[in-house]
Amino acid sequence: MKSRASRSPLRLLAPVALIAFGVALALVWSNSSVGGTHGRAQPSTAPTATTGPAQNKYAHRRNYTVRTGDTLGGIAEKTGVAVTTLEQLNPGLDPQALVAGQKIKLRE
Repeated sequence: MKSRASRSPLRLLAPVALIAFGVALALVWSNSSVGGTHGRAQPSTAPTATTGPAQNKYAHRRNYTVRTGDTLGGIAEKTGVAVTTLEQLNPGLDPQALVAGQKIKLRE
């Protein structure tokens, strides 16, 4: 029979791995939506510092240059200009065919 001194320290790897797996599973479970809203932040109803046209970096601009991935709704949200206003100011604008580099009027 082998002596205790010649046993490999790797024999402890399985129990340590099992404990690590249990901890990881507990973390995932506590951050998931399975248990309701436990561990999740509730949405705030307080206004943020960047809301409002006066604090918008596009507030003084007359045009917006379309970027890759932009949508008309996204542009409206970024600039603080309503989608209907964007459509009225840009009558030939097709919201489904925005092209990167295209200029859109934000104001008269």
